[in-house]
Amino acid sequence: MKITKLRKVQNLKTKAFFDLEVNGITIKSIPLVEGSNGFFINCLSEKGKDGKYYDRLYIEKDTKAEILKMALDEYGSGASKKQEPQEDKDLPF
Repeated sequence: MKITKLRKVQNLKTKAFFDLEVNGITIKSIPLVEGSNGFFINCLSEKGKDGKYYDRLYIEKDTKAEILKMALDEYGSGASKKQEPQEDKDLPF
């Protein structure tokens, strides 16, 4: 498991998007979000008929913590030298 690309964004809560490769499968554009209780990764989700968002990708707690640590290491190391502003109007957060 490794992060193949991290792109920092200028947004109030979303700090970066990263691609994660796991056993030859790449999950693209996972958001790294800074919430009121610290950083977290936002799993793939979709809006239900009731207006709430539901996860479409379930990750075990330990694995999620490992991915978050890897993303924070990449984010803090300045892996993305240029910051690309992005309009995130169609993201659910």
